[in-house]
Amino acid sequence: MAEKTMRDAINEALHQAMAADDSVFVIGEDVAGCNGAPGETGTVGGVFGVTSGLYQAFGPDRCIDTPISESAIVGAASGAALMGMRPVAEIMFADFIGVCMDQIVNQMGKFRYMFGGKSRCPAVIRFAAGGGFSAAGQHSQSMYQVMTSFPGLKVVIPSNAYDAKGLMLQAIQDDDPVLFFEPKVLYQEACEVPDEMYTIPFGEASFLREGDDCTVVAFGQMVPKAAQAIDALEAEGISCDLIDPRTSSPLDTNAILESVEATGRLVVVDEAPPRCGLTADIAALAADKAFSSLKGPIKQVCAPHSPTPFSPELEASYIPDSSKIIAAIKGTMA
Repeated sequence: MAEKTMRDAINEALHQAMAADDSVFVIGEDVAGCNGAPGETGTVGGVFGVTSGLYQAFGPDRCIDTPISESAIVGAASGAALMGMRPVAEIMFADFIGVCMDQIVNQMGKFRYMFGGKSRCPAVIRFAAGGGFSAAGQHSQSMYQVMTSFPGLKVVIPSNAYDAKGLMLQAIQDDDPVLFFEPKVLYQEACEVPDEMYTIPFGEASFLREGDDCTVVAFGQMVPKAAQAIDALEAEGISCDLIDPRTSSPLDTNAILESVEATGRLVVVDEAPPRCGLTADIAALAADKAFSSLKGPIKQVCAPHSPTPFSPELEASYIPDSSKIIAAIKGTMA
């Protein structure tokens, strides 16, 4: 089985889905690239190169460059989805979700409910999310924790190339709107990925480590950092479950609660600020449903409640790392 980066795995998923189903198309700013500018059209494939080669393979009718208007991109995608197409729209950075919030929250997320279950909106919206590129406060936010709070939307956060491909293919087949947040700092990270098409069901968490002493739940780019922390603690005789939910909506609450009931401790890790976020949500879930099993305080490891700094040194301190996760695990065991 070949090793592929997350970027290449998502690209392969898009190629395969478009080849298998003529109703699938991509739309967004520079998804082809060089359209109307110097250079060969289709050579760029988005600001991170994820859609590279789609224009050459499927042409301008199925790889559509758009003006700089997130509202227009999502509005066009939602309308096409209502008419039976399966659009994959790209919003370059997750931070720009605010520009098209009405289209996503009040339209796409509500169609099935507003029309008595008689309509569907099988649209995927892709976002490059999170920090780690020294891109400052307006290009470094994760935003998936915000979107998880809105019913009617499915929210996906892959942490590796294998999951990214399977979750993308599942998202394209889904009949509800799916928000697909790709941690951009992980685009170059590689692992073994099958060449053939496969899907990963939403709402099924992945257990990446198994242990007896503590449950660690981590999202996105925090998953490999949590794995590094847990591996380091093995030398000290501390073993932990590591759960990657993969989707925050739906959330695999059973997997989390069963693990907490077995270990008696919980550490939740996310790069987003703490207030009203996923760490607080899962901490509340455990406190409500597994309180009698807890042996120590629930710990949240996340960024400070402030905008992401531009300075590389400050950003490195801002984003949680393995040392902070280790301290939290030891803290709940103390």
